[in-house]
Amino acid sequence: MAMTITEKILAKHSGKSSVRAGDNVWIDVDVLMTHDVCGPGTFAIFKKEFGKEAKVWNNEKVVVIPDHYVFTSDVHANRNIQILRDFVAEHHLPHFYDVGSPNYKGVCHITLPEEGFTRPGEVLFGTDSHTCTAGAFGEFATGIGNTDAAFVLGTGKLWVKVPETMKFIFEGEMPKYLMAKDLILAVIGKIGVDGASYRAMDFCGETIDAMTMEDRMTICNMVIEAGGKNGICAPDKTTYDYLSTRTTKHFESFYNDDDAKYHSIHRFNVKDIEPTIAKPHSPDNKASVKEVAGTKLDRAYIGSCTGGKISDFLAAAEIMYGEKVKIETFIVPATTDVAKAMKELKVKDKTILQIFEEAGCQIGESSCAACLGGPKDTFGRLNHDEVCISSTNRNFPGRMGTKKSQVYLASPYTVAASAVKGVIASPREFFQ
Repeated sequence: MAMTITEKILAKHSGKSSVRAGDNVWIDVDVLMTHDVCGPGTFAIFKKEFGKEAKVWNNEKVVVIPDHYVFTSDVHANRNIQILRDFVAEHHLPHFYDVGSPNYKGVCHITLPEEGFTRPGEVLFGTDSHTCTAGAFGEFATGIGNTDAAFVLGTGKLWVKVPETMKFIFEGEMPKYLMAKDLILAVIGKIGVDGASYRAMDFCGETIDAMTMEDRMTICNMVIEAGGKNGICAPDKTTYDYLSTRTTKHFESFYNDDDAKYHSIHRFNVKDIEPTIAKPHSPDNKASVKEVAGTKLDRAYIGSCTGGKISDFLAAAEIMYGEKVKIETFIVPATTDVAKAMKELKVKDKTILQIFEEAGCQIGESSCAACLGGPKDTFGRLNHDEVCISSTNRNFPGRMGTKKSQVYLASPYTVAASAVKGVIASPREFFQ
């Protein structure tokens, strides 16, 4: 039977020769990730349901990454970190990236690929909706709740409904002023925040084939903003080159059959896409940047699993080179590896970090920081009725702080251009 990549992965992990959309199957799990927000709840349910003496099904397959509320004096957030430490010690979990330790990393969705946990053909679950980021590597990756995660901890399995697949074909060479963030905002703006509810979003075409892994991660990261179950890109040489220095584990790649069945097929020519923005207060409230150009801003923010990768900062540095920002601008590298690269990689004769510092940006420590608001002492948290342009993935009321604030979502190019101008501005004028 003809199948999509997602169907093939779920068939393999359920021990079946084939599955079809709508089937319910038990699947084996390759990796389970949790963090400081959901880990304590997951661990509590695990102990309640499996018993205080129970052991996790495979300690090599559990990855624990504190990243959300890690640099704060909030006692509740600090207690969550300690709960992670206690559980990790009790169950001898080797893959723990503790805040304050030499191996602390930062944002879980960027740490996972950096540390080699994202591999083609595998199943990755995480207690975070943006776990779908890892679909860029040709695997089935999706977010689950604490109860499901606790069940996986005890059994290594989960009951899953096979999703239908929506195919998104991107054609054409990317114009210099566009980034992957523009493409996924265009998709969400077209189909809506519920347009892919419980479906796989398969991204392909010559534009995707030419993308870096970080570009593909950006696109897959935001499928949840369209209601998607998972995002996926077919693995290729770019995938294998990225993984070659990060993992030695064997994996199996899967590809769509030519006659696979899709829920729907959507085509985009990137030359028809303008720099795109999502206005408050929804990721599908789409507009072209030129439609809202001149909107007054109070802050700019570049960071998160969506916009805090080294390629995102390299792009922003191209815009900010030799410029001064006119509004408060926050730079938050997703991981410590990204922060290190910012000190080493150069645009012309200056490092990325130098460019940001000379432009007047404020640099934060590697973490989720203001992307999820958090305690009042969170770096970059929005206050009062501030208007912010951000490279993050969500702009719901209160997402980055107070509910009175407004957040515009855009690419790092657009955020950087807007920071320099002090109002929403198109990156097009910087590449003429």
